[in-house]
Amino acid sequence: MFDAPTAGKKKLLRSLAGEAMDVPPVWLMRQAGRYLPEYRATRAEAGDFLSLCYNSDLAAEVTLQPIRRYGFDASILFADILLIPDALGADLWFATGEGPRLSTITGPEGLKKLKGRDDIHDHLAPVYETVRILARELPKETTLIGFAGAPWTVATYMIAGRGTPDQAPAHALRESDPETFGALIDLLTEATIEYLDQQVLAGAEVIKIFDSWAGSLKGQAFHDFALEPARRITTELKRRHPGLPIIAFPREAGEKYVGFAKAVGADCLAIDTSVDPAWAAQHLQPDGCVQGNLDPKHMITGGQGLIDETRRIVDALKGGPHIFNLGHGITPEADPENVHLLLEAIRG
Repeated sequence: MFDAPTAGKKKLLRSLAGEAMDVPPVWLMRQAGRYLPEYRATRAEAGDFLSLCYNSDLAAEVTLQPIRRYGFDASILFADILLIPDALGADLWFATGEGPRLSTITGPEGLKKLKGRDDIHDHLAPVYETVRILARELPKETTLIGFAGAPWTVATYMIAGRGTPDQAPAHALRESDPETFGALIDLLTEATIEYLDQQVLAGAEVIKIFDSWAGSLKGQAFHDFALEPARRITTELKRRHPGLPIIAFPREAGEKYVGFAKAVGADCLAIDTSVDPAWAAQHLQPDGCVQGNLDPKHMITGGQGLIDETRRIVDALKGGPHIFNLGHGITPEADPENVHLLLEAIRG
């Protein structure tokens, strides 16, 4: 559970509390992943991706691997944003080379088949155990981040049964059956609160909310289904855990990034690769910490381009609280040696 008196001892928590540092803390989205040979070996031992997520010992192991190799300032729980629909009773499987597949919610009948928000914990107990293991085994200077997908992003998968380029099935249900769509968003919001609450009780010190498809919501829909659920989740978690830092990531929100952290009550705003760091320093940092936002392609290409772009981001955001990260997750094609190059460019 978050312990406010010790917060100042960890670099990441200092940034989240509003401190600007010459050398920002750094971690990478998907830092435990297929680009690391040790991850691939552990995943093979688990048998498949979902088995790895629900094997507490192996999930903790892959979470710890990038910390041992690189000494990042934070570690993020190894899990998946679709574990909540899995726990709610949706059918979930991962097709080799194609990503996740789910049973679909296309109307009230599908919604009625789902469990309630309080019925998810037995299924998710291995995830909470992973957090407990990490809280014991991480280096004392390393911050432990828990996370969940935002309701809109998770709903897009549940409605379409898979990832889609434009989230069209979810938008169609939102317009044709607003009652079912709204009830699904409400259920996911409530289940996410309970899921994240248990992560904090197990030892997570920071929570991150990933809204990967927020950018496809426009106008009032962005407010209603990206901003408002994030506000509800953040408000309730902070009520239960005063002082808990929360990072919001409404990816591709564009100008709607402005004021988002303040509106939802988040302590930090993660930004995607489309955002100019100098613009973020002017328009976003006045509200608090900014996290980001190197393009993951540099982790493939490396070289002087990686060094120059890393230093440009650090320099642009050094006037306020900043956590260095990518603008999206590191990809399987990344060269592990380029992570060392990145850290040298940041830390000197």
